Amino acid sequence: MPLLTPSTRIPAARIGAALAAVLLAVLLGPPSRGEAAPRPAPSADPGAARWAVQPSGPAGPTGRNYFTYDLAPGATITDHVGVTNLGDRPLTFAVYGTDAYTTTDGAFALLPSDRAATDVGAWIGVDRRSWTVQPGKRADIPFRLTVPRNATPGDHTGGVIAAVAQDGVTADGQRVRLDQRIAARVYLRVAGEVRPAVTVESVRVDYDTPLNPIGRADLTVTYRIRNSGNVRVGGTGAVVVDGPGGWTLSRTSPVDLPELLPGAEFTVTERVTGVPPALRLTATVDLAPTTVDTALPPVQRAASVWALPWLLLAALAATGAWLHLRRRRRPTSAAPSTTPGLASVSEPPATAAPAGPASVSEPSAAPGGPADASRAPVAGMAEPPAGGTAAGAR
Repeated sequence: MPLLTPSTRIPAARIGAALAAVLLAVLLGPPSRGEAAPRPAPSADPGAARWAVQPSGPAGPTGRNYFTYDLAPGATITDHVGVTNLGDRPLTFAVYGTDAYTTTDGAFALLPSDRAATDVGAWIGVDRRSWTVQPGKRADIPFRLTVPRNATPGDHTGGVIAAVAQDGVTADGQRVRLDQRIAARVYLRVAGEVRPAVTVESVRVDYDTPLNPIGRADLTVTYRIRNSGNVRVGGTGAVVVDGPGGWTLSRTSPVDLPELLPGAEFTVTERVTGVPPALRLTATVDLAPTTVDTALPPVQRAASVWALPWLLLAALAATGAWLHLRRRRRPTSAAPSTTPGLASVSEPPATAAPAGPASVSEPSAAPGGPADASRAPVAGMAEPPAGGTAAGAR
C-alpha cells in the first residue's frame, strides 16, 4: 500500500465534508419517487379580462361619452352599445340595463346585479343577455329604450352594463364568483314640467372654545343637502361665519358639489380655522346650485353656536364676587355721640348785629293795660325817651 506523501495528503476539511454527506444520506434515506408536494390551486386573474364599453352605432362608435335622450312618454328609440374585448381570449358578456343612484359620498353608482331595476334600467331591452366577443374584436349590440306612458317628467338615470363573471379564490382559499362590470351611462329626460330644487335640510355647528380669550379655534359646519326636484343638479357651496352684529369673521372658498340625482342627498363637512370666541357665532351655508341647463337661485340656511371665552368670564365672575364681599365688609358711619343725661342742643347759626346803636321798637300798649312783653325784641337796651322809665330786657 503506497504511503501518502505530504503533497498527496487529503485535507481534513474535504474528509469532514464527505463524512457529513454520507451521514445525511443514511439519515434521510433514498430519494422519494412519490408525487411532488401539492401546490396551491392557481386563482383566476381578474386582470386577464379587459374590455371597454361605449355608446356606438350600427357601424361603430359615434364619439359620444354617454347615452343622452330627450323623449316623451310612450316614445321608443333604438341604439347600440359597443363592447370591445381587449384581452387575449374570448369573453362572454352579460349585457343589460340598470338604474343609477348617488352614493352617500356623492359618487355615481349603479344598482348591484342582485337588485332589479325599476326605472330607466327596466325600460332598456336587449335581444339576448349573453354575448361572446373574440379577442381584439368589438360587438355593436342593439338595444331598445321604451318610455312608459305614465313616466314622470324630469331626469331618469341609469346605465347599459357589460359584465363578465369569473371564478376566483380569495387569500384564505375560499372560492368566489367575481362579477366585473363596465357600463355606459344613460341620461334620459322625460318631457313635461321641470322642477329643479335644492334643499338644505340641516346645519350643525361645533366650536372648540379656546381658554385664551384672544385665541383662535376651529369651527366645524356639517350640512345635508337634498335634490328635492325632478332633474339632476350640481353647483358649489360655501360657509360664511359671522359674529355679533353681522361682523364677518371668516368665509370658506366655494367647493364643488357632486351631481345629485333626483331624490339624492349628500352631507358636506367644512372646517373653518382661526375663528375667535366672539360670544355668538353664526354659520351660514351659501349654495349656488346649477342644472345641466342653467343656474338656480342661491339657497341659504344658518345655525348658531355659543363661543364664550370661559377664562375671561371666570375672571370677571371672580372680580364681581370680590367686589361684592368687600362692599359687605365695609363698616357703616357712626351716629354723633352724646353724653348721658345731657340733651343734645343744636345751636342756630349766630347772626352778627350791625355796628352802631340798636334800635328798639316799643310795642304799642293797649289802653289801660300793660304792654305786650312777648313782642319786645331781645336786643340790648336803648335810652328811654325823656320823661319815661327804662325797661329792662329779659
